[in-house]
Amino acid sequence: ATLDAALSPRGSVARGLTLCRPPGHHAGRARSEGFCLVNNVAVAAAYARSAHPSEVKRVLIFDWDVHHGQGTQEIFWSDPTTLVVSVHRHEPGFYPASGDASEVGEGPGLGYTVNVPLCAGYGDADLWMACAEVLLPAARRFRPDCILVSAGFDAAGGDPLGGCGVTPKLFGALCVELRRMADELCRGRLLFALEGGYSMEVLRDCVGELLQALIAPAEGRSSEPFAVPP
Repeated sequence: ATLDAALSPRGSVARGLTLCRPPGHHAGRARSEGFCLVNNVAVAAAYARSAHPSEVKRVLIFDWDVHHGQGTQEIFWSDPTTLVVSVHRHEPGFYPASGDASEVGEGPGLGYTVNVPLCAGYGDADLWMACAEVLLPAARRFRPDCILVSAGFDAAGGDPLGGCGVTPKLFGALCVELRRMADELCRGRLLFALEGGYSMEVLRDCVGELLQALIAPAEGRSSEPFAVPP
């Protein structure tokens, strides 16, 4: 319903958050994995194109979960109509041990998979820089018709599995900038789907910051996305 409302030509709601449980970005075409049964964002992308073909031909999926979404990558590996950008922790022994920068898709999908691997302990500045220097220029080249965000919060400080230090406020700040990016590229169509997050307190704070930024009136500062770090 949220997706239909955002994509309807007469829709008044272009943004939304779906509290998906279980999460989905580790689930591939033929198997479930990593707490994920069905790849919610992949289903949403496919549905958007099939149910709204006149409105949606290209979909951008941005995954900021601390774990690489190897299922999403597999599904769209050869698909030039879906740009998958993932920022995640990457090192030997850290699940799922995929998502190296050299993984870029193949065939007609070559170049439509973009991985930004970060070291353990990354924080606000690292995630912000990845968005400003990789996500934004990639999105502008691709020109999506809608943006889907795999919004995992296990990169936040205090999460028992992530081992990183992103603050809840940074997720709110990213939402503000993603709204600007969506306004520029795709008539504001920006939808978030909940992925990982394994501390109830941390998850509460992160989702709260995201929701406040999602419903807040547009701010009056520069409309250039990611131009001013928080």
